[in-house]
Amino acid sequence: MTQNRSTPESPDRGRFPARRKAEAVVRLLRGEDLDTLSRELGVTAATLSSWRDGFLDGGTAALKGRPADGRDELVARLQAEGGQLTMDRQPLGMRCRHLEGGRPFASGRRST
Repeated sequence: MTQNRSTPESPDRGRFPARRKAEAVVRLLRGEDLDTLSRELGVTAATLSSWRDGFLDGGTAALKGRPADGRDELVARLQAEGGQLTMDRQPLGMRCRHLEGGRPFASGRRST
C-alpha cells in the first residue's frame, strides 16, 4: 500500500494544515500568480483568496495595541443587545403615548 505524500510535483489535494496554508499565502504575497498557484495546489482561487484575507486579518489583530482577550466579543454582544433593546422600546413608547392621550404621566403625578 502506498501513501499519498505531498510533493511539489503532486500536491496533496486534501486538507491543508495551517503551516501549508501560510506558505501558500506567503507565496501569493510575494507576487506569485493566484491562478497558477491555485492550479498547482489544487484549490480554488477563492479558497486561496480567503486564506490570504484571514492571514492578513490575523496580522492586523496581532498589531493591535492590546492583546485580544474576549472583551471585543463581549462588547460586540452587548452593543447588539443594546440595539435590540432600543428597537424593542420604540413600540412601547408609542403605545404609552397613545394610552396617555398625549398627556405624559397623566395618571399619577401632580405638578408643584
